[in-house]
Amino acid sequence: MLKQAIRDIVFFHGHEYISATHPTTFEITKEDRLTPRGDCIIGIRSSKSCDDLLPEVKDSLRIDNAKVVLTIKVGKEIFKVFARGSSKLPLIDKRSIVVRKSDYICPRTLAIKSTASAKDFPRNLIKLLQKRDSEGIMTIEVFSSYNFLK
Repeated sequence: MLKQAIRDIVFFHGHEYISATHPTTFEITKEDRLTPRGDCIIGIRSSKSCDDLLPEVKDSLRIDNAKVVLTIKVGKEIFKVFARGSSKLPLIDKRSIVVRKSDYICPRTLAIKSTASAKDFPRNLIKLLQKRDSEGIMTIEVFSSYNFLK
């Protein structure tokens, strides 16, 4: 029998400059402004950065090949992204959370080997996020062999 995932939730807001066209990453940031150059950003004014995540979530993310399920919900639109954890994740950035298709790791990286980048998000969801008053929720679920042993 599988144990429940280790979970955390990040709340964020939309902005009219959200284009979500980046081919390899997506980002949620605590910053309260956005320029048209931020093509990987899907949300601003987030409630958390990598540094703010629950300690048990960070511990689970730092297990090589931990399975990560990210559920992004805006209004009635829901999009799921699957990724992996790594023992090399520092998870210490105080401003943002970045999910990557590659295996590149820096302090902003939440997960690697993602099944989606910003450009892969459904356009209906992105249209909702292009409204400044829109609100989104990202649920982070981490499944690892460590979780299963408890």
